[in-house]
Amino acid sequence: MESLINLIKKLLTKEVIFYLIFGVLTTLVNIVVSMLFEHFLHMEGNLASTIGIIFSIIFAYFTNRKWVFNSNANTIKDYFIEFCKFILGRSVTMLIEIGGFFLLYTIFSIPFLISKCSITILVIILNFFISKFFAFKNS
Repeated sequence: MESLINLIKKLLTKEVIFYLIFGVLTTLVNIVVSMLFEHFLHMEGNLASTIGIIFSIIFAYFTNRKWVFNSNANTIKDYFIEFCKFILGRSVTMLIEIGGFFLLYTIFSIPFLISKCSITILVIILNFFISKFFAFKNS
């Protein structure tokens, strides 16, 4: 039991807790924007989902760099490189999300919100590791 508690303490660092908090908020931005476009503006589901992803990526960059990974970028060049790495990583996971959503929603006919939430869980996990070890890697 003590080893389980130690493992939980090791995994639940301030960084992970903040990432989870902002990950939930980023996911909410993604889902709310997607649902607004799909439900209220009657946009096709795949396009609405993609727009939601783009909004959430922009939101995630600013919250992750400041409050989660405490970026130490301090020159315009550093900010630019960091932003490009972040966008590159998120572009990869965006393609995974678009493809996964298409598969679940269009091919398997799983309802919109279930498809959206299911693929988003995988993307959140991938984004943490990409952000931590690639985009916001502190020297």
